[in-house]
Amino acid sequence: MFLDKLANVEKRFIELESSLSRPDIINDRELFSNYSKELSELREVVEKYREYTELMKSLAEAEAMLKDESMKELAEEEIKELERKKTSLISQLEVLLIPKDPLDDKNIIMEIRAGTGGDEAALFAGDLLRMYLRYAERKGWKTEIIDASDTGLGGYKEAIVNIIGKGAYSRLKYEGGIHRVQRVPKTEASGRIHTSAASVAILPEVEDVDIHIDEKDIKFEAFRAGGAGGQNVNKVSSAVRVTHLPTGTVVECREERSQLQNRAKAMKLLRARIYEAEEEKLRKERESSRRVMVGSGDRSEKIRTYNFPQSRITDHRIGFTVHQLNSMLDGDIDELIDALATADRAAKLANAA
Repeated sequence: MFLDKLANVEKRFIELESSLSRPDIINDRELFSNYSKELSELREVVEKYREYTELMKSLAEAEAMLKDESMKELAEEEIKELERKKTSLISQLEVLLIPKDPLDDKNIIMEIRAGTGGDEAALFAGDLLRMYLRYAERKGWKTEIIDASDTGLGGYKEAIVNIIGKGAYSRLKYEGGIHRVQRVPKTEASGRIHTSAASVAILPEVEDVDIHIDEKDIKFEAFRAGGAGGQNVNKVSSAVRVTHLPTGTVVECREERSQLQNRAKAMKLLRARIYEAEEEKLRKERESSRRVMVGSGDRSEKIRTYNFPQSRITDHRIGFTVHQLNSMLDGDIDELIDALATADRAAKLANAA
């Protein structure tokens, strides 16, 4: 079954190569573009499959050499090495056959909210925000704050950030859920460990072509933005509030000094939320749905625990634990994301079997 799939993929690849040299296809821009894209998407799996078929020929030749006593020892060594390569190639091909998430190359909008735990939860939300901003910086991605409600001293009740970079969704889609922290607050004189929580939601950034919002369905309001403690209040109404009347979805943006810039960011967030809500209706089982990711902000709905006394981070979904809390909070989270991606691929392979 596995090899049949690969043979069919190669057959389709050959058909596409042939079609792209035909004048009628070349003259049809849309068809030529679609065929070229499909060919590009199939190229890697076909190259790996051809590598596999060549390896199987070499393996058959080595096994035939076993009959010759003078070549037997050499053949056994070669078979051992070829079997190792075969196992590796099969694993790679299995991964390549998993249908790609069409959202993987999207930019994302990340929403971080303090949950249970008061000021300590807000401080932890700030820690998570800095962790993801530093991770984005390591990846060379651009970040833009869409909206933020800070409490001072590094704490945030809420922060919404646009992360722009190829593959941002593919890497950060596993971060949605309730994150729990266990540590001794600086204000705790007795040294008692407190537990608090923050929620993270990951929304793919979508364009007008992905979801159309009619202007007549939008209510636009402008208001003055204010900083923490009433500081830095704008003298002009540059902050914006946008309401999508059919769904009642409301978004705000106040980070930019220009009302036009805030409106553009608010519309970006609105499109992402409406798109995600529609996706949830269509595929409620989808893990990345905002309802599942955000929950109520209660610490009992946790996906991950950050334990400061033990310098430990544990992801409860896959039972993965590392004792490198400080470096991970500094944005070095690739090891954790790789583990989640591997577990996700394994689950998809098991379901496809």
